[in-house]
Amino acid sequence: VQLQASGGGLVQAGGSLRLSCAASGRISTDSVMAWFRQAPGKEREFVAAITYYSSSTYYGDSVKGRFTISRDNAKNTAYLQMNSLKPEDTAVYFCAARYGALQSEARLFNYWGQGTQVTVSS
Repeated sequence: VQLQASGGGLVQAGGSLRLSCAASGRISTDSVMAWFRQAPGKEREFVAAITYYSSSTYYGDSVKGRFTISRDNAKNTAYLQMNSLKPEDTAVYFCAARYGALQSEARLFNYWGQGTQVTVSS
C-alpha cells in the first residue's frame, strides 16, 4: 500500500483545512486509515482513525469536536476535515494504514505516507 497525503498549508486560527490521503495498492475491507501529527520536538500524536465502511471512528482528545475523518472507498481516499484550527494544531500531518482492528498507536500501523505541513497562525 502506498499513501499520498496532500492538502496542508497556512491558515489563520479559527480557519479550516481538509487533508486528503490517496491510497494505492491492496485496500481490503479490513483496512483502517488514520491520521497522526508531529510537531517539532514532540512525539508523533494520534489524531483520528476510521474503519473501511466508516462504521467506526476514533479521535484523539485534542481534536474531538473539531476534526472529522471520513473515507471514500471508491476513490481509495481518506480525508481529515479540520475546523476551528488552533496554533497548537501546527504540525506535520501523516496518513497511515493498517489491517485489522481500529488502533491509535503509531507502532501498530504498517503503511505511512509522506507528511503534509499544517501551519496555523495566531
